[in-house]
Amino acid sequence: MSDNGSGGACGRSRPAALLILCLLSLPAVGGGDGPEAAAAKIRFETCRSSTIPACTGPLTAWRALDYEFCIPDRPDAVARVRSIDGSVRMHRARGRIGCVESELLCIGNTHQPGFREVLAALSRLPYLARIDQAFFE
Repeated sequence: MSDNGSGGACGRSRPAALLILCLLSLPAVGGGDGPEAAAAKIRFETCRSSTIPACTGPLTAWRALDYEFCIPDRPDAVARVRSIDGSVRMHRARGRIGCVESELLCIGNTHQPGFREVLAALSRLPYLARIDQAFFE
């Protein structure tokens, strides 16, 4: 007797096999580390469009922005961040971003050559959750 796909053992296992195949094709928890996941960590506009008043006009008229992020308070993390971003200052503080006791608050600035590449490189660090604009009062 042949199975026409409507109830035999092969027919019942097909949906399970498709489900397993779909689950295996999803990125790992945390969104993966592709370009989209890294870009999603940057939570402020970096003058990619002219809709921001500070970014309109000639390039020399753009305002620099400060940004903040948290990193683990470890020598390897400190050295890596400093090698990427020469503008960064590190503090044992929470900041608006809310660093915890085991982290350092890092504050950088877009007033540097290649700031977009700097932000992209920082956002690819696995221990960096997000980069927010810093506001000072």
